[in-house]
Amino acid sequence: MADLPTPGAPTSAPTPPRSHWFRPRIVAALQGYNRQLFAQDVGAGITVGVVALPLAMAFAIASGLKPEAGLFTAIIAGLLISVLGGSRVQIGGPAGAFIVIVYGIVERYGLANLIIATAMSGVMQFAMGFFKAGTLIRFIPISVVIGFTNGIAVLIAVSQIKEFLGLQVQNMPADFFGILSTLHHALPSLNLNAAALALACLLLIVVWQLAIPRLERRYHWAKHLLLVPGSVVALVLATLCVALLQLPVETIGSRFGGIPSALPALQWPEFSWSTARFLFIPATTLALLGSIESLLCARVADGMIGERHDPNQELMAQGIANFVTPFFGGMPATGTIARTVTNIKSGANSPIAGVVHAMTLLLVVLLAAPLARNIPLAAMAAILMFVAWNMGEWREFVHLRQYRVPYRITLLSVFFLTVVFDLTVAVEVGLVAACLTFIYRISSLTRSEPVTLADPGVQAHRLYGALFFGAVKLIEELQDHLPQRALVLDLKNLIYIDSSGADTLLDLAHACAKAHVRLIVCGLAHQPMDIARRCGLVHLVGESQLFPDLASGLNAAAPEPGGDTSPAS
Repeated sequence: MADLPTPGAPTSAPTPPRSHWFRPRIVAALQGYNRQLFAQDVGAGITVGVVALPLAMAFAIASGLKPEAGLFTAIIAGLLISVLGGSRVQIGGPAGAFIVIVYGIVERYGLANLIIATAMSGVMQFAMGFFKAGTLIRFIPISVVIGFTNGIAVLIAVSQIKEFLGLQVQNMPADFFGILSTLHHALPSLNLNAAALALACLLLIVVWQLAIPRLERRYHWAKHLLLVPGSVVALVLATLCVALLQLPVETIGSRFGGIPSALPALQWPEFSWSTARFLFIPATTLALLGSIESLLCARVADGMIGERHDPNQELMAQGIANFVTPFFGGMPATGTIARTVTNIKSGANSPIAGVVHAMTLLLVVLLAAPLARNIPLAAMAAILMFVAWNMGEWREFVHLRQYRVPYRITLLSVFFLTVVFDLTVAVEVGLVAACLTFIYRISSLTRSEPVTLADPGVQAHRLYGALFFGAVKLIEELQDHLPQRALVLDLKNLIYIDSSGADTLLDLAHACAKAHVRLIVCGLAHQPMDIARRCGLVHLVGESQLFPDLASGLNAAAPEPGGDTSPAS
């Protein structure tokens, strides 16, 4: 059953007027705002802040950054996305989808260039929103989205094996086979304490996820436990075990020296155009992936609250957040599905809940940062293992037989290329494969049906579909087999002609004129008529050879009684 809107909350915010090119959803959401809605937003914001705490640190550590980078991102970017975004309930922050890309950028170009790449991606996202390209993201095929999402999930899980088993590895490579080779050689350094702790945390999270909803159906008091995520429970218990039992495992304190209890100052890296040139592809990947992730998340939220978000406003907010955050110690940010769903289920009504979520994390950094020293990295790895499992659409692999071969090839190609090579290469190949599949499908829908006539000197054909570059072979076949006296084309059911189709029709008209074959065109209307006039086809054929329907065209092609039936001279 779909989640219903919270009682008392507005079912949908008014659509922003077209005259406003930049209008955050918070402006409309605060109309009619009251104390009851504010209280619900505060409760939801605190809840989602607690959920975001371990995830933000885990994503940063897995990306090769310090844990505070994730917290600063959740605070600064989360605040900006909520205040400036186009969704009423979306929560922004660091996401698992960025782990592989960010780790690769840090490994190859260094931390300073990550700041530049993230800021560049923010500029790209803002430009996409400004030029109303938000709706174009929806045109990316679902097979491509599922392929790279599952591939990223596999890479996240593989990257966490080191911390999950407590292996001693100095430098972890960024490529898949390099990771596997390094893990294989590091197996003798297995830390049983870390492995046992990580396994216990993972089992606790899974049991909590499965058992609490069942308890809630039987016991009324258990509904309060649903407000506490299993990852937080596992993190707290693991930290207590490490602190009380003095377990010999790596912690945030031993690896990073703890978390600073203050927000960072402005960082301004050295910038050069030569560096930006090399960072263009990684920045583009960050921008596209963040946009896709964010707008998919917003669509999920729309279905839960019965509202429609503004994709262009959301992209502009994401762009501003990703431009500002890296200069204050943050990493790339996007809309996050898990935290957004938690926000909705906790009773959020407006972007104020996202603001409270950011303020909750800020208080944790300012007041409780020293307590994070004993958080074991093995517990963080267990949390990310669970995130990776939930992130993937694994059932799609089971159901692949239900889909056509092109869908299977696209999904599997993107998946394997993401895992083995690079996300950018995977998405590029996936989009090319999807485009080729689409072109083939549409061209197969375009067809030519011959009309049976008693006169052997006249041919008539009905064309259906779209005459574009992928379907011009139909006209070329007609040109190769011209009749003796007249060719009648019924284009009434032709909905679209592109420049390649128009050029092929011009070639056909020239071929008919050269062979002294009369060309009669019937049913031209709307876009086909417009392109026919603009390309010169109407002038070449002649207005007298245009007829409204096939019947009148055939009457015109019929020879007069007693007339000459030989080819025109």
